[in-house]
Amino acid sequence: MGLPILESLQTRAFADGKSLPPRRMVCICTPLGMHPPDFFPEGKGHYEQPSTYLEALGELRQDCTVISGLMHPGVGSSHDSQDSFLTAALHPENRAGFRNSVSLDQFAAEKIGDRTRFPSLALAAEGSSLSWTRSGAMVPADSFPAPVFARLFLQGKPDDVQKQARRLEDGLSILDTVREQAQGLGKTLGLRDREKIDEYFTSVRELEQRMAVSREWSKQPKPQVDVKPIENNMNPADLIGKTRLMLDLIHLAMQTDSTRLITLLLLGTSQVPPIAGVSLGHHDLSHHGQDPQKISQLRKVELEKMKALGEFLTKLKSTREQDRTLLDHSMILFGSNLGNASNHSTKNLPILLAGGGFQHGQHLAFNPDNPPPLSNLFVTMLQRLDIETDQFGTSTGSLNGLMT
Repeated sequence: MGLPILESLQTRAFADGKSLPPRRMVCICTPLGMHPPDFFPEGKGHYEQPSTYLEALGELRQDCTVISGLMHPGVGSSHDSQDSFLTAALHPENRAGFRNSVSLDQFAAEKIGDRTRFPSLALAAEGSSLSWTRSGAMVPADSFPAPVFARLFLQGKPDDVQKQARRLEDGLSILDTVREQAQGLGKTLGLRDREKIDEYFTSVRELEQRMAVSREWSKQPKPQVDVKPIENNMNPADLIGKTRLMLDLIHLAMQTDSTRLITLLLLGTSQVPPIAGVSLGHHDLSHHGQDPQKISQLRKVELEKMKALGEFLTKLKSTREQDRTLLDHSMILFGSNLGNASNHSTKNLPILLAGGGFQHGQHLAFNPDNPPPLSNLFVTMLQRLDIETDQFGTSTGSLNGLMT
């Protein structure tokens, strides 16, 4: 029976007891921002006066670094900046001419994704995604946890495994045929259409690689977990309930080393969340226009969000892996594409980094008028995954102030 990673039953990745456990990365975006005065602590360096939202994390705030001042240059000021949160692609507000670039998780998946059954997981509490391929195509996100749970942990009968293997093999042969047909067509096309064909080829090759890896993993038994299958939350307004389900699923996926790269887009609905004392929609509250009554309700919503994050971090810290914890071996990025949703500002983004073996318990405060790009943090995170790179997106290097 497959089990989560145990010290007495270690996986081949570190079975000798000397190799390091795998490192993981989870990227979470809350698309309506976080109220800055309640998110950022006063002062810089080690917390002297934790912010209201940091207080909600309790002692876990010592496992977190809050970073202020960061932004993605050239992403405009709109909700469309969500598409560039993990890519740093320029001008997402220019919908007609916008072409996205590879997201942080998919860049990492190209390097280390073949080490797990699932190279990455793209999750969302609503119908969009944070993950983008190198060719600029959105990786569809799973919006309901139940089918993901089944894909991760429900084995199926032996003949089901054989059928899956055959489907993968058929898929590869179909892609080969499509590629040959497209190559023949390309000889008759103009420059712009040939560029489109090249972009299509890139997507085909990426899919071929993912399917080849899936074909090998389909032969291996899935891990079994001693929990009831997760049920979907069908309430489209239940921001916190949907968040908790997705975070529970992420914890199981990481605990069993089913994947090491996960993205999660939280709910940004206009509906009223079922939270005591809240009577307006979350989107309306985030665009508060400095109305104190709206800010009061917004604080209730965001505090519940922080509590859900704290519960997730607690589970990771309670899960042992070798002589450390799952949180020590996992970077959790929590932030938003909007620094101030009320005016759609994309400056001074609310960013929190937890776990990953960094020295935390601090506020890294950068000048919001002349900040390093958020991509500098991404470079540091990639390096922490042992991926050799000094550039990602609009980066100018790694981010100063984070130490392991």
